[in-house]
Amino acid sequence: MPLHVPPAPAPALRSVLAALSSPTAVREARTPSLLGTTGPTTPELPLPVHVLDRITAEGVTATRLTGWRFLIRSGDRAVAAAETMLTPDGWAFSHFFEGPYVASTERALRQAETVAQPYQPRLLSLPGLYMLTLWLHGDCTADAAAGHPAATDLLVPLAPAPPGIAAHRPHRVAELLPVLTHRVTPAPTRLLRSPA
Repeated sequence: MPLHVPPAPAPALRSVLAALSSPTAVREARTPSLLGTTGPTTPELPLPVHVLDRITAEGVTATRLTGWRFLIRSGDRAVAAAETMLTPDGWAFSHFFEGPYVASTERALRQAETVAQPYQPRLLSLPGLYMLTLWLHGDCTADAAAGHPAATDLLVPLAPAPPGIAAHRPHRVAELLPVLTHRVTPAPTRLLRSPA
């Protein structure tokens, strides 16, 4: 298998396992697919979630790690996902969720397994575009909690993707980011008034 899934921090995994075994946490999640499971559920495929706050014409600024996401499997498919976050006391369970990104992530990972080159899978969020991608990092030995996309890494937009960007179509970072720089809405600037 060409994907080298990085190990999640042990406390992150423990927090998800504890939440899955808590009827209160599962019930409060309001995820019908998770509530409706009849068999065992297991957290799988931990992916570090990175956020890219700024894309510039010069390239990518460093990303920041915001959490680890686990696909929650029941039987032969992912029914939900669990997100963890870093707190002052360490890794903690954040929330369960379901929706199109769960199935889209699973599909993108299956596609990535067919590529000949080995990759380290991560998730990369681009909040300025309301876009989430599967980030296939070419350095499989890299620290999964750090770094930024290399020009030769692949980004696979997950569905739903922004208008004009095809979901599940892999793009080299060097090809996709210049396109995205023109699509990001710039932050509003403050108008300064001169004293009267």
